[in-house]
Amino acid sequence: MSLSFLRYLAIATITLLLDQLSKWSALGNLQMGVPEPVLPFLNWLLLMNPGAAFSFLAQSSGWQRWFFTILGLLASVYILWLLYKSREDRLLCWALSLILGGALGNVLDRIMYGAVVDFIDVHYQHWHWPAFNIADSAICIGAGLMIWGELRRSFGKSTNPL
Repeated sequence: MSLSFLRYLAIATITLLLDQLSKWSALGNLQMGVPEPVLPFLNWLLLMNPGAAFSFLAQSSGWQRWFFTILGLLASVYILWLLYKSREDRLLCWALSLILGGALGNVLDRIMYGAVVDFIDVHYQHWHWPAFNIADSAICIGAGLMIWGELRRSFGKSTNPL
């Protein structure tokens, strides 16, 4: 196993640990459904999401827990393969590492709690973005890095600024 591959696994592990520590703190310090104001546009708000992004399939009968768990595990195996295969493309590997850590964080929640722990509530007046967590943020940042890398590649720029 190469040092670069291990470095990317470390990034995924740190992402997973930060996610799980933040969720542990939220579960221990917040009351379910009670917003705790942090900034004029930000609350801590503990919610359990049995569905996927934006509570997709949250109202289903429970089968979605195992569906999204298996999907997350399969995606993680594929990401590991991509990380190993693409280990020379630093930007792509950073992106994949963040996505991997986030995916495993949400999979772990589904296994332990039957739902994903969300606690970040961004809002403007009475409009609220769906609650999310560190894992969701890592996945979005990773996806953004992948898009940025592909845009750079399509316009002839280097893909390894990191």
